[in-house]
Amino acid sequence: MNRFFSTICVIILFILMLLFPQSVFEGASSGILLWFNIVLPTLLPFIIISNLLIHTRAIDWIAKIASPLMCHLFRVSPYGAFAILTGFLCGYPMGSKVTADLLRKGYLSLDEGRYLLSFCNNTSPMFIISYVVWQNLNVPELTLPFLIILMLSPVLCSFLFRRYYHFSDSYGYHISQKNTSETINSPDALMDSCIMNGFETITKVGGYIMLFSIFLSFAELVPSRHMLITSVLLPSLEITTGIKMICASSLSSNIRRIGVLTLTAFGGWCSVAQTRSMIQGTGLSILPYIIEKLATALVTSLLAYIYLLLF
Repeated sequence: MNRFFSTICVIILFILMLLFPQSVFEGASSGILLWFNIVLPTLLPFIIISNLLIHTRAIDWIAKIASPLMCHLFRVSPYGAFAILTGFLCGYPMGSKVTADLLRKGYLSLDEGRYLLSFCNNTSPMFIISYVVWQNLNVPELTLPFLIILMLSPVLCSFLFRRYYHFSDSYGYHISQKNTSETINSPDALMDSCIMNGFETITKVGGYIMLFSIFLSFAELVPSRHMLITSVLLPSLEITTGIKMICASSLSSNIRRIGVLTLTAFGGWCSVAQTRSMIQGTGLSILPYIIEKLATALVTSLLAYIYLLLF
């Protein structure tokens, strides 16, 4: 049934591309430019360096530094602390990629991987500050409270998700004594491998951004301009374009702010597709991740509403 549905969707997409080539061109162009100008220079260096950290003993050092705080707060192993650190600081889909990489190399159990994926794949602080708050919402004075709300929401949700996964027994794990570095004769070979993996990952991300930009172009052809479509459905497809759409809407300023923070916490369906690509073959499932991101977005909207109501 799923294969039949997928086949029908692909055929419909192909027909739409033939009928509306201008929309395809405009969507693909905007998606590629977004990827090239913003995503590529900001994400690719972090992908490469995270690959190097995971494939050398450097990950042990980072895990030891991060584990005192992370292990106490989230009850994870030191390697899980590294995944949390990356997921909170580097942006989508780095949290899911690092979790999947650590799981493939045997540094994490499947249960810990599921727990980590539920909350550690988030928007980077730099994106929140520069793009969300300064460029689009244009409220520099709210930078700190909005940053705190977006960083606090997944932390609060992690306590609930930990109970769901019954995950509380990894606290106190020590750094593994096994050789965490791969046996690669030449440092150049390791560097080449990490760079090629980085380009493969960033190319996947670019492909999804381009496809969802095309979907957005097709969706804009729909004559209906109901508020639910223009302010919820279309913006949810891709976070960068979606934030612009919400800020350009006729909604009140506080509703726009809540909507933007909610979308930023969720990440958009494009980031969901990227995450699914990162976790393939690991045993991690995308459906629980979607539910958990929607729950995090709900918590974010409530926190934003309370803050704007009080202050």
